[in-house]
Amino acid sequence: MEATTKIKKSVLIRQQKEAAKALVGGASIAKLQNCPTSPRKMRLVVDLIRGEKVEKALYILKYTNKEAAIRVEKLLLSAIKNWEAHNEGKRVEDSALYVKEISVGGGRQLKRLRPAPQGRGYRIRKRSNHVTLVVDSKNDNN
Repeated sequence: MEATTKIKKSVLIRQQKEAAKALVGGASIAKLQNCPTSPRKMRLVVDLIRGEKVEKALYILKYTNKEAAIRVEKLLLSAIKNWEAHNEGKRVEDSALYVKEISVGGGRQLKRLRPAPQGRGYRIRKRSNHVTLVVDSKNDNN
């Protein structure tokens, strides 16, 4: 009868991450945490590039006149570099990369009070967001 050992959750998570790194190819992920922009403003930019080819998405972000576009462009370049690290020997131009998934979630809020008339205080919520971007190759899926 074999003795079963209970594995700590942190050890189990580390093993899963190492197994995921061992896989060659596939999609690559880039995350932007606690970006000091409201999620609503970020979603306006993110919706422009969802499902687009990487080259077209970079052009769209470069010529979009929003502050959030600069941060998403940097995140997209990071995701492309992550994909190159996972897929050594493959060229980005030949693999038809596209933005598979991109999502924006609310981050932490800084809550402040602003003085208002008659001794009151108006609440100010300085919002932030988390952006998750997944880049994949169309050639691998066929």
